[in-house]
Amino acid sequence: MKKTAAFLLTLIGAFVFALAGCANGDTFTKKTYTADGAGIEKVTIQAEDREIEVYPSDDGQIRIEYFDGEKEYLEIAVTEEKELTVTLTYNKEWTDFIGTKPSAGYRKIRIGLPDSLLSSLSASTTNESITVRSLSFSESISLASNGGSVICERVNAGKSLSLTAKDGDISGSVVGGWDDYSISCTIKKGESNLPESKEGGEKSLTVDCNNGDVNIEFVK
Repeated sequence: MKKTAAFLLTLIGAFVFALAGCANGDTFTKKTYTADGAGIEKVTIQAEDREIEVYPSDDGQIRIEYFDGEKEYLEIAVTEEKELTVTLTYNKEWTDFIGTKPSAGYRKIRIGLPDSLLSSLSASTTNESITVRSLSFSESISLASNGGSVICERVNAGKSLSLTAKDGDISGSVVGGWDDYSISCTIKKGESNLPESKEGGEKSLTVDCNNGDVNIEFVK
């Protein structure tokens, strides 16, 4: 009986290992997408299990650096409304989701955007962080991570800034003074340096954080 049980455990272990091998068998290739920033007004990024880093480009171009696999890859397109969309797409069987994720190096999207040229940025991901550094948009910025943190460093939105995080922190700095913003802040299971509500200001700052801390500074 002991030999039989040991044999069954060995078979189960081999089966699980085989499934994990299928999940990790994807081959990833480094890619770069470029576009003239003058032809784009909005950028929308929708991803899962991807770290997103957005930074200012120094040549007026939009540049996206990422890794594509055979079973998970980015679809990048520009609509007639001059919106650049970046969407993570899966081409997998259910067994491909069993096992470990690709290494962290393959699960990062770096996007360079021209400063003060675009109207809006919207980015969302899961289980990883979103970082946006030193960029201004004439209308809005919306950042959301389910399972990661949202980090802003000297970001500036002409009308509205929305930051959402679950199981992660919201931190960084926004350009402008305290009186420039009306504020709505919802927080659960965490601490915040922002008030729940503040009226006045030409811009709106909306913050929603569940199971994390909020620390946003106002800078000139």
